[in-house]
Amino acid sequence: MLNFQYQSLPWNIIFGAGCLKHLPVELEVLGFSRPLVLSTSGQVKNAQSIVELLATNGVGLFDGARMHVPAVVVEDAAIIAKKLNADCTVSIGGGSTTGLGKALALRHNIPYIAIPTTYAGSEMTNIWGITEKGRKVTGRDNKVLPRLIIYDPELTMSLPASVVGPSGLNAMAQAVVNIATDNLNPIVTSMAIEAVRNISAYLPKIITDPMNIEARSKVLLGASLAGAALGTGTTSLHHKLCHTFGGTFNTPHAETHAVLLAHCVAYNASATKEGTHKVAQAMNVADAALGIYDLAKAVGAPTTLKEIGIEYDDLGKAVSVAMEMSMVNPEPVTAERLRQLLENAYYGHMPKAF
Repeated sequence: MLNFQYQSLPWNIIFGAGCLKHLPVELEVLGFSRPLVLSTSGQVKNAQSIVELLATNGVGLFDGARMHVPAVVVEDAAIIAKKLNADCTVSIGGGSTTGLGKALALRHNIPYIAIPTTYAGSEMTNIWGITEKGRKVTGRDNKVLPRLIIYDPELTMSLPASVVGPSGLNAMAQAVVNIATDNLNPIVTSMAIEAVRNISAYLPKIITDPMNIEARSKVLLGASLAGAALGTGTTSLHHKLCHTFGGTFNTPHAETHAVLLAHCVAYNASATKEGTHKVAQAMNVADAALGIYDLAKAVGAPTTLKEIGIEYDDLGKAVSVAMEMSMVNPEPVTAERLRQLLENAYYGHMPKAF
């Protein structure tokens, strides 16, 4: 007998090749006239194209978005927004820029529009994260949901393979934790399963055929569905560990997901047999954890903590910080077992069930 509760988030989405051109009209529909465009320093070219597209509007540009959303960056952007009397922000880029848009919405009540150029999927969630004093604090608040999301696959065409692989695994993680769970929700799970199917099938095709816009569209759709699953579903050990490494050691966000996901799935496998089997089916593999591990290798994503800057001596601190956090996880989490998981991930061993 089914027994569940589900409440959707107020998503507003435009998806399609070339749909970026609709931004000026959509801003007008939403009642915004003075946007501040947000980007990282590496996305300035895309950000400048937004500024040019909105040339008739009062528009500014802040290109200081950074990974893990440092609190100081949030306040720097807020100062610029206030000077320009901005009535909204337009974030273009990956999770770092979306995260900044969320933080400004949370702390300064500035609504935002999200234009993803990676497969982060975070634009679909009400989860925010801000890093301060070596700790990444996260929470949920519908204030951080964008007023509009524009998914234009053409904006992902220049995304290099070195970014495509980890970014896709980042999205996979958001879906997998809502399938390999002991609290399956049929609506959330159906979105998550479709996300896993799209990402696992088409991510390798982008690596072998970078100009394949159909593959990029499918993975972008998968990322959106994965974010939707996370936005209305749950997090667990995996996301807590990613925030631990990101906030404490400043590891790259997507690459951290790519390294840890398979090991966390293996850790929870005995407590999530039905869900873990569903992940394997969606990937068309026999074992979910091994399938994710093999996918990461196939798309050139890192598979060891060493590759993303972690030293062996850092593992003890990582365990301590992670154990400070409250978390709901299908399998009990102890410092000893967590240490073993991280050692497996540090060396890049094949994921093992606990």
